[in-house]
Amino acid sequence: MEESIRDIDTGVEAGGEDALVGNVNKLIVTPPGYAGAPRKGHLIFDACFESGNLGRVDYISDFEFDLFIRPDTCNARFRVWFNFTVENVRETQRVIFNIVNFSKTKSLYRDGMSPVVKSTSRPKWQRLPAKNVYYYRCPDHRRNYVMSFAFCFDREEDVYQFAYCYPYTYSRLQHYLASLERRNLDYLQREQLGLSMQQRRLDLLTITNPAHLNPEREKKVVFLTARVHPGESPASFICQGVIDFLVSQHPVAQILRDHVVFKIVPMLNPDGVYLGNYRCSLMGFDLNRHWQDPSPWAHPTLHAVKQLIVQLNQDPRVSLEFYIDVHAHSTMMNGFMYGNIFEEEERVQRQAVFPKLLCNNAPDFSLSSTSFNRDVVKAGTGRRFLGGLLDDTSYCYTLEVSFYSYLTAGSTTPVPYTEDSYMKLGRNVARTFLDYYKLNNLIDDSKPTGQMNSLDALSAGRQGNHVGTGKKQDGEKTDRRSHTIRDY
Repeated sequence: MEESIRDIDTGVEAGGEDALVGNVNKLIVTPPGYAGAPRKGHLIFDACFESGNLGRVDYISDFEFDLFIRPDTCNARFRVWFNFTVENVRETQRVIFNIVNFSKTKSLYRDGMSPVVKSTSRPKWQRLPAKNVYYYRCPDHRRNYVMSFAFCFDREEDVYQFAYCYPYTYSRLQHYLASLERRNLDYLQREQLGLSMQQRRLDLLTITNPAHLNPEREKKVVFLTARVHPGESPASFICQGVIDFLVSQHPVAQILRDHVVFKIVPMLNPDGVYLGNYRCSLMGFDLNRHWQDPSPWAHPTLHAVKQLIVQLNQDPRVSLEFYIDVHAHSTMMNGFMYGNIFEEEERVQRQAVFPKLLCNNAPDFSLSSTSFNRDVVKAGTGRRFLGGLLDDTSYCYTLEVSFYSYLTAGSTTPVPYTEDSYMKLGRNVARTFLDYYKLNNLIDDSKPTGQMNSLDALSAGRQGNHVGTGKKQDGEKTDRRSHTIRDY
């Protein structure tokens, strides 16, 4: 999310969570003064796992617990992402969890958003019912905003996991990219562009017809990045949707590979993702404020990506046409874009073309929420910096998507996003380049159109891209009694 510094509450909650530097580790929470062995119903909290975040648990009663988000590593100002497990539950045990130290006041929790949950026997993430979630100023916590949710545990042997949004970990990305590599596609290249401070891979994918890889050949390049802000996990689902489409055998994807070189960095901040931060890197930097002068030692992933973009921009045989940085937004609905402001009216008009075309292809994309600005606070973002660096034939956007839901035209009922609908938006982003480059006439009308023009058909065609998501195809019935975490 391209967030203004003004949106962040820099105050520190009473109770010492500014001193929280680690996650709870198999923490058994028993009533005060209790000295015996833990019993069923004495909850065990854990966040010592990849992308986990829970810094402290306070016992209020047998039925209520205050939970504290661990601040981003080396930066106590950001407290939004949470991801933790609960076990040793008692069947029919009803609890209220209060997350008490959010660093933001505005939130989609006001509009019906709810945390996501899964359990050992039901590994597909589900959103909690909105009626069980409350967001309010709390007099017990210096009138800070608190998000409370009620939950009833129903299976004693299960481990339950709760998160701010659907997690997409560094390891999940590595498994996904490895599965792509095993397919030995001649139009896909994976390379290690660099390493993070903790020696995690910075991956670069190049997707194009191999003929474009001839250094003497002129080429149009579309550059896409995601997860500069680690807690914005929807960006990874969108990015995977783009990749899934571009490497598929869909006729549109084949035409795009013949005409465009796609370069994709799926995870700009792998350390932050791994650590369970919301916004920052290992050293507490918001990398999306350091594009102007990234340090090779303090911001190594950003430095490597910027070097590559500058190098491409200086190559006379390369036309770097698009830079799109994918984010997620915590206070708005739908997908939408931010663009830059220019003095030349013609350039302003040309910059508006892609969002308008995307709006035609994606029912969840909002043109009315799309805006163009040059806010001083955002001068260090990828969109703003590269918008000033690249020439007037290049367009730089931030693509935002709601953490919660979208409204379709004419509807007033929000539709909560799922992992699949985030990926579908990614597929629609990729599809829109066909319209932008006016390549529609190259589609072979002699082929059956039902499958050819259906982006949703890709959902059924993907293989090996989901880790433990237990996906069902549209129309496949689900026995709610056996598969759904009960609605209390």
